[in-house]
Formats: sequence, structure tokens, C-alpha cells
Amino acid sequence: MQQNNVLILDFGSQYTQLIARRVRELNIYCEIHPYNHPPKNQAEFKAIILSGSPNSVRGENVLHPDLSEIRGKKPVLAVCYGAQYLAHFSGGQVAPSNTREYGRANLSYIKNDEVFFENISVGSQVWMSHSDTIKELPENGELLASTTDVQNAAYKIKGEETYAIQFHPEVYHSTDGKQVLENFLVKIAKVEQTWTPDSFVESTVATIRETVGKDKVVLGLSGGVDSTVAAVLLNKAIGENLYCIFVNNGLLRKDEFKSVLTQYEGMGLNVKGVDASARFLKALEGVTDPEKKRKAIGNAFIEVFDDEAHKITDVTWLAQGTIYPDVIESVSVNGGPSATIKSHHNVGGLPDFMKLKIVEPLKMIFKDEVRRVGASMGIDPELLGRHPFPGPGLGIRILGDITAEKVRILQEVDAIFINGLKEDGLYDKVWQAGAMLLPVNSVGVMGDERTYEKVVALRAVESTDGMTADWVNLPYEFLQKTSNKIINQVKGVNRVVYDISSKPPATIEWE
Repeated sequence: MQQNNVLILDFGSQYTQLIARRVRELNIYCEIHPYNHPPKNQAEFKAIILSGSPNSVRGENVLHPDLSEIRGKKPVLAVCYGAQYLAHFSGGQVAPSNTREYGRANLSYIKNDEVFFENISVGSQVWMSHSDTIKELPENGELLASTTDVQNAAYKIKGEETYAIQFHPEVYHSTDGKQVLENFLVKIAKVEQTWTPDSFVESTVATIRETVGKDKVVLGLSGGVDSTVAAVLLNKAIGENLYCIFVNNGLLRKDEFKSVLTQYEGMGLNVKGVDASARFLKALEGVTDPEKKRKAIGNAFIEVFDDEAHKITDVTWLAQGTIYPDVIESVSVNGGPSATIKSHHNVGGLPDFMKLKIVEPLKMIFKDEVRRVGASMGIDPELLGRHPFPGPGLGIRILGDITAEKVRILQEVDAIFINGLKEDGLYDKVWQAGAMLLPVNSVGVMGDERTYEKVVALRAVESTDGMTADWVNLPYEFLQKTSNKIINQVKGVNRVVYDISSKPPATIEWE
């Protein structure tokens, strides 16, 4: 496919997904694959990027990629570990750094007339993150840039379109990082900038038609952005052969089951509502471990779909709104070395008893890209602007065991918080917001009586794609008003706290 433009080989860096995000921002399609399991169609990619890694090229667990099909044949950009690997195993020298090379630095030297650093000036800020450093360049290495503390901050291999940098252009702290990537990909590798929402819709619809044919597909709708965009894409591809099901798992927001069904009226989608709340709550009885809760919810979800699928004659496929961050956080990037953060309810396949194949039209794009794709298909902006909501719903926002009463409490708290954000014009300034019910009680006083009731935590973050997030500095007046409403109106709660943790080190959800 002409969209197979850039291949990112992952060596386990937590920044690898950010490289993909920056490349996509240039309207260039890219894919992440583990360094030791590259795709078979490498020849179709026009450029290769080698990621960073927590490993050392000097250590016992050095990661050895097979670059025989890449070096000298494709334009290569080696970042951090990749740059050190090329140096260490090509006649150069990598050694422990004498000075701490982590954080902001500034370019103190740039080679004149070098396309790689075109439109970038001495003094440009870059972000370093490594304990080793390149002491000597590899054979045929040519110095391109330095910082005050890092002599060999960037170099290229003479006779090849191979470039290497010790800093991270993918993070926002590298102020000209996007320009570095553009210089390499567009000016050196000659990659076309054709990755757009319209091109994604066109290619994805064509792929669905080729893959699914005239088979019937069942899709679980949640009312959120991902499943809605997936539904509209599938509907464009196969029309009446798409059967949408919206399941009430008992862990939705207050009155969401009815409102979501109403929302889809007039969109031309064939939607059936199924109230399986009792089934899900039964499956969660006594379960407190977060991963076990996710698995229990996922298994119940599959069982409900299996039941509903059997009511439709000759269904072959189950469609899901899985997106790229779900995949990245659930597995080690297609089996690669990156650390697993948590599992997701809609990632990991289906059990043998469910004779359905999976179609996931969004699994290679990020949340902001999903929204742009939805906008290109004319989906209501209000729906596209809806905050992300986890698949397991309130099940992972109730810490500890789950009961119907706890769900009721959290639904009431969440409704006050979310409606308050909308009423005060703050909703669209927040990427995701929600409330958590903590597994502790606190002492309080209401009137002349002592209380011993639940604590809830409010969470609001700003983000681009959910891979990183910062807490939102909501106005004190809003927090005060919201806290008063919750304590006065929700029976069973006597204390409200606000979460001011960023991701990383915390995650957006508490479980």
C-alpha cells in the first residue's frame, strides 16, 4: 500500500509511540513494529526509524536488530539507543557518560549547509534521556551537531542516507523536533505527505470491503467516539450487513443507556439496545483486583455478544472500536520489548467457543486522529467532542469490590461533576474527566451528627492522545461548588478530593 511510508522499529522505549504521533502530524503514515519481528513487507516502507531503549548497547541484554535489509538501502534515522547501537557496532565507541545527560539541552554546533538541520539554529532546545554517550563516531561517521555536554549529539554515515541523533525529537521539549523529522522524512527520504483523514476513510472502507465481503458484522456501540466512528466506517463499507448492539453493563454513566440509544436515531445505523446490567454485576461479585475486574467485564461482554450474535443469522465478524493506544498499552507493541501497562477489555482476541473473526478498523490510529476521521465523515461535532470513557466503565472507577449501591453513588457523583463542567464552560477545555469511588470511609459531621461515609476523587486531565496527560487546574470556585453539591446531594459521600497527578507516573484511570 502507498500508505506504508515509515516503519518504526521499537527497542522498548516509552517514547516510541510519541515518534509515531509526530510522524502522523506530518501527514505521513507510520507503523510501530518490534525490532526483532519486523514486518515481512519492509520493502514497501520508504524510511526506517530506530527508537530509543532502556537497554544499554554495552550491557548483557543488548538488543541486536537485523539491519542487513535496511542499512544503505533505505533512509534510516536512529534515535538515542539506535544512534548508540550504530556507533558501538560500527567501529565507534559508547561509554558511560561523565555528566548527567537527561533533560533539556541546547545545540551549540550545527554543521553548515546540512539538510537534516535545515531551518534549525544553534541554541535550539533538545531533550536528552540517556546514561551512555557516544565517545567516538562509527566508521565513515560525520559529525552534524553538538550540545555543550554532548559532543556527538548528531551524525550521519557517509555514503548512506543514515542519520543518528542522541536526543529525542519526538518529545515537546525538543522545540524543533518536528522540523528534524520533517527534514529527514520529506527532504531526505522524499516521503509524500498524503496521510489525511479522507485518505484513511477511503483506504479503510476499501480494506473492509475486501476483507469482510458480503459477510455480516456485529459491533458493540458504547456511545463514545471510537465505536461511533468505527460504526460509521463499517456502515459506509457494508451497509445493511452491519448490526450494532449497545449493551448496558450496569456500569454506565447516569441515564446513559437511554440517551445513547436516542443519540443514534437518525444516523442510519441499525442499533439494538440490550440491558445486561444484572449479568455484569453478578460476574463482578467479590472481585477486587483491577485486572480481574477487567477480565470479568470483558468475558461478560463477550458472552452477551455471543448470545446476541446467535440471534442474527450467519454472523461472521465481531467489530470493535480498538484504537492504537489500547493496543500499545495492552501488549508489548505487537510482541516487542515495550512494557505492558494494563490490559484493555477489547484487546486480545476471542475465546474458541465464539466462532467470530475480529475486524478493528481503528486499531492503527490515535484518539485525535479518530476525531478527525469522524469529522471528515460528517459526524456531529458534539458527539466527537465527547470525553473518552473506559470500556469497563465505572467498574474501574470503583476501587475494590463493586455493588449496585456503589454504582448508584458514583453515577450521581459523576453526573454532578460532568454536568457542572458543561454548565461552567469547562467541558471542552478538558480531555477526560471522571470521578473515582475510593475503598475508604472518612469521618465527617453533618448537622449535629457524626458520619462515616465514602470518599470520592475527581479527576480531570488534558492530553492529545492519552499516552501522556497533565491534570487540569480547574478553578477553585468550581471545585468548591462541585464538592458542596456532591456532599449535599449524594447520600453516602462526605468527602471530595481532587487528583493532581500527571501521566506518567500515574495513569488517567485509577485502576
